[in-house]
Amino acid sequence: MGVRIAIDCMGGDHGLPVTIPAAVSFLRKVPDASLLLVGREAELRAALSAAGPYDIGRISIRAASEVVAMDEPPAQALRGKRDSSMRVAIEAVKAGDAQACVSAGNTGALMAIARFVLRTLEGIDRPAIAAPMPNAKGGVTTMLDLGANVDCDPEHYLQFAIMGAALVTALEGRERPTVGLLNIGEEAIKGNDVVKQAADLLRASSLNFHGNVEGNDIYEGTTDVVVCDGFVGNVALKTSEGLARMLGGFIREEFSRNLLTKLVAAIAMPVLRRLKDRVDHRRYNGASLLGLRGVVIKSHGSADAFAFEFALRRAYDAAHNGLIARITQTLPQIKATAHGEQAAS
Repeated sequence: MGVRIAIDCMGGDHGLPVTIPAAVSFLRKVPDASLLLVGREAELRAALSAAGPYDIGRISIRAASEVVAMDEPPAQALRGKRDSSMRVAIEAVKAGDAQACVSAGNTGALMAIARFVLRTLEGIDRPAIAAPMPNAKGGVTTMLDLGANVDCDPEHYLQFAIMGAALVTALEGRERPTVGLLNIGEEAIKGNDVVKQAADLLRASSLNFHGNVEGNDIYEGTTDVVVCDGFVGNVALKTSEGLARMLGGFIREEFSRNLLTKLVAAIAMPVLRRLKDRVDHRRYNGASLLGLRGVVIKSHGSADAFAFEFALRRAYDAAHNGLIARITQTLPQIKATAHGEQAAS
């Protein structure tokens, strides 16, 4: 049986002009996937007609009359818009009508609604946001939390590490991914009391804990997973996106100045193109809301169709490879070892 993904088609800065072309393109490349498109029905059908040919048997529509605005307070979206495309898409996951949900809408509202509708997994106090960051090894470093939890207890870092490791295993097939704890230095004496206590928990657990890592290690690929609180993680994410945009702009500007630089660009273009692709934040679009009883992927609000399709692919991979089951199975055993208890056999 294939994976069915519910899409909040109205969410994000652009809505239908992005979500529908991305959906149609995704279906052409992933033959065993199907989509549940959620939004205002008449507008959805019109956008589908304009998107070109698609396999009608793999797309269904579910009407939702309301849209959550990008600047809408989460509490208002949760209580006041029960027929929003965001909520209806998440409810489809809870009902078993879809195995994953993707939305480019308001992050706070998505987290609030997803947590209310799906609830958290047993043993998880707070959901976390995880996303891939490109590294120098040609792969990605999975980082969390990226903004859901500004203040964290040591136990939360352990939960983030368990969920992040499960995500890497599900998406990349690595059975024992390495985990690093973001700190101001590699030495065990570095960091505040919360981070030191978190390191003790991680060190005592059965996770493949590398130890403390610094900011540069994210991009060097020192570990497969990096855990931190949401304040630090969100700053790192936005800095990474800003640097990627700056580099892309610098390349375009420098190689359009005069005839000489254009000639140099023509020679160097294959290398420059590969570099541009490696740091293109659109290729890493799709943050996982981990810790919920269902797969929920948050696309960047300003994503274009190219980027939104990557978010759909992440949702497909997470559902297809049993992400929720992996977290559920490993969470009790790893927490038990971290707290010095005997792990269940």
